[in-house]
Amino acid sequence: QVQLVESGGGLVQPGGSLRLSCAASGIIFSISDGGWYRQAPGKQRELVAVITSNGRPNYADSVKGRFTVSRDNAKNTVYLQMNSLKPEDTAVYYCNSRTVVAGLHVYWGQGTQVTVSS
Repeated sequence: QVQLVESGGGLVQPGGSLRLSCAASGIIFSISDGGWYRQAPGKQRELVAVITSNGRPNYADSVKGRFTVSRDNAKNTVYLQMNSLKPEDTAVYYCNSRTVVAGLHVYWGQGTQVTVSS
């Protein structure tokens, strides 16, 4: 019943921008922390950014100053605005939801490919 769907990935030139969206259904996303992770081939999945249920953002050092995470609770959606993209940002980007309601609940989207290349 719970579903997270990422969109907005694609191919972009170095220095370009993309905006990723994560639309949730089956949950009230507003009471959850919304996270963005990424995984490049041969590497471990890493945290990129998170926005808490009260709207506080946090970022990995590698993206700080370039990426912005935000949320629109009325649309049940979390966003990741990515600017000044670098080839090392190339990865599959995953959205997740983390909530403590009658226990810990964690959900993942299917991922969206971001490729930064000239």
